[in-house]
Amino acid sequence: MATGDLTGQVAQVLRNTALGLAGAGATFADVVRLRFFLTQSAPEKIGDFMAGIELVADELGLPQPLPPVSVIGVDFLFEPDVLVELEAYAVLD
Repeated sequence: MATGDLTGQVAQVLRNTALGLAGAGATFADVVRLRFFLTQSAPEKIGDFMAGIELVADELGLPQPLPPVSVIGVDFLFEPDVLVELEAYAVLD
């Protein structure tokens, strides 16, 4: 994935989250809230952001409609090239 590739980074963060959920015996069907942190946030980036979700929706079995989603703009994340971070809240029995 190229530096500055928001679509690719959104897709990858969702794939990484799927792995974390699986480790807890969960899937995206158990997720009740998604909170994305996005650097360099601007309204014109929503297309690239949504394209990343659409890219992996079938692959990861993302529910439609998605659970509540927040996109929070931040100045920076843990590495300069990281554009997006995700918190997923899942509820298990």
